[in-house]
Amino acid sequence: MYRVVLIDDEEIIVKGLRRVLEWESFGCRVVAEASDAGSGAAAIREHRPDIVFTDIKMPDEDGLTMLAGLKSEFPDMQVAVLTGYRDFEYARRAIELGVSRFLLKPSKMEELEEALRHMTAALDARGARSEDEPEQASGFIASQARAYIAEHCTERLSLQEVAEHCYVSQWHLSKLLNRQLGQSFYDILNSVRIEKAKRLLEDPSLRISEIGELAGYADTAHFSRVFKKYTGVSANEFRNSRCAVK
Repeated sequence: MYRVVLIDDEEIIVKGLRRVLEWESFGCRVVAEASDAGSGAAAIREHRPDIVFTDIKMPDEDGLTMLAGLKSEFPDMQVAVLTGYRDFEYARRAIELGVSRFLLKPSKMEELEEALRHMTAALDARGARSEDEPEQASGFIASQARAYIAEHCTERLSLQEVAEHCYVSQWHLSKLLNRQLGQSFYDILNSVRIEKAKRLLEDPSLRISEIGELAGYADTAHFSRVFKKYTGVSANEFRNSRCAVK
């Protein structure tokens, strides 16, 4: 039996899907329900479903990132989107990221059944699970992760926090960043912080200790070590060379 997870912030939609479709006749059973992207991703990680029916336009949630994260981490999982969001570009992006079917609410019974037939047929034909992850979804998640790191680089940022933002596991995000960007999480974080520090060093009114703190380093000695590692010179030497050029 193929395992199914249903995700929607409207409980009536989830209950209706569970009730109206004859899951067993398609060789399926519903193993979990969720009401938002976070709990949906957790349910998927726990139950490892073969099929997911989900909305991707939920309040305060980034549905495309959730979708890309799930398809990147579970490439063989079949996903059908049920949404009231009538936007062609959004639909096109979702399909690029690996959606099997994009259905507008309210969906007709024949549309739901066709989607289920399509997804089970794809699973039947696929057989053994592939280790190759969809590059579109993986690239999307790598870009989202790097943007989040850049936006929050001055905070006490962890790999776990970024992974949760991208709806993937820590282990998967670490592997994905190395493969897609050729850098570890800490290399990306330090690179972004050092670039920020370089810009700040051009302000002569700021002390080195202040710059380290503004760039995200609580300890000045640690900032100095990292700066030299990534630039080959000390922060003072970098500042002096910039002043000499000017």
